[in-house]
Amino acid sequence: MKRYLLAVILLLVSFQLQAEQGYENHRSVNSVAVTLDRLEAVVRSKGMRVFTRIDHAAGAREVGKTLRPTELLIFGNPKVGTLLMQSNQLAGLDLPLKALAWEDADGQVWLTINTAGYLAKRHSICDREEVVRKMTAALDKFVQAATTTAGD
Repeated sequence: MKRYLLAVILLLVSFQLQAEQGYENHRSVNSVAVTLDRLEAVVRSKGMRVFTRIDHAAGAREVGKTLRPTELLIFGNPKVGTLLMQSNQLAGLDLPLKALAWEDADGQVWLTINTAGYLAKRHSICDREEVVRKMTAALDKFVQAATTTAGD
């Protein structure tokens, strides 16, 4: 029982630290490339725009360095992003949204996203609660689609 409580406490502390940093890490059962392929597909299927995809490992190879698989997807919906920037144009520093798929030293693949709540907090956006709530729900669905297998 003590171990269970300790595990729960550590998990909650971990979530709190991630929330304060403005991002969430999600385990993926897929490779980095497949994770971002799946994320890109679901984002496009929802009518969102994919602005670019950056393969950081390929960039490292170009300069004679090595980096575990690491890819960034920059995506968004100008209809939504504009609402946030109308409240505070500095939100444009964090928009469009970004998601980083990366492989850790143990071979585990992660999908890390900036949270909508943190973006709103960082830029003192207090008049768009419904927009932030919808963004959060959509990001949760996108992450689920990207990090699981097709049958999950």
